[in-house]
Amino acid sequence: MGDAQYAAGLPDDAALAEAGLRLDVDGAVATVTLDRPERRNAMTFATWRALAAIGRSLPADVRVVVLRGEGPSFSAGIDLSMFSGGGGFPAGEDDLDAFIADLQEGFTWLRRPEFVTVAAVHGHAIGAGFQLALGCDIRVVADDVKFCMKEPALGLVPDLTGTKPLVEIVGVNRALELCLTARTVGAEEAARLGLAEITAPAGELDKAVADLVASLLAVNAGAAVATKRLLLEAPGNDLAAQCAAERREQAGRLREMFGGLPG
Repeated sequence: MGDAQYAAGLPDDAALAEAGLRLDVDGAVATVTLDRPERRNAMTFATWRALAAIGRSLPADVRVVVLRGEGPSFSAGIDLSMFSGGGGFPAGEDDLDAFIADLQEGFTWLRRPEFVTVAAVHGHAIGAGFQLALGCDIRVVADDVKFCMKEPALGLVPDLTGTKPLVEIVGVNRALELCLTARTVGAEEAARLGLAEITAPAGELDKAVADLVASLLAVNAGAAVATKRLLLEAPGNDLAAQCAAERREQAGRLREMFGGLPG
């Protein structure tokens, strides 16, 4: 399944179903559901390409994107059946780099400032599933969650954009320990390490997510976008650069709110 299938607008239901996804857009809220419960929502190359297509084509008025998993797990990670028969990977180094970059696009769009992304995580969030949750701005986790960065145990590395947020959240040393032991992290430890912003009993996860979404939508839309932009820039800026960024964003807000100010 390639990008040509997604050339015009949002992917249709049939294309999404083939990729193991479901998409519901209700005004300012888009809900993306991993929908292969019989495989614990294991993900394929098609899944990641479809996620990228969703990111490229969401309506402009979407302000919150919720990612969730159908069935008992958020996601068991990569579907290992793809590795049978050589996995279908390109042979050339440049081609392989481009191949992986194409898959990473299914995760990178989650950081864009136009919307806030929320991972509603329950059950297993393994490998690519853990990385998908890490790609979101806010993680709401059920008390039965089981995070695990499994790739090194399989002879692989985490390559779906998860290493940067993991290190930023828990630090290099803890990230090394988590990745190189491939151990499981439950809800209590996830909250303590900063891997979960909100925890809830498994039966109350949907309510916790709905309450969070309502609170996010209550904030001025323009201010939310500008503030997310600022916060994303902050780790790479020194104080002077961040002060300048704050002035730039505030000037834009003031011009929009009051008009007539110098451009």
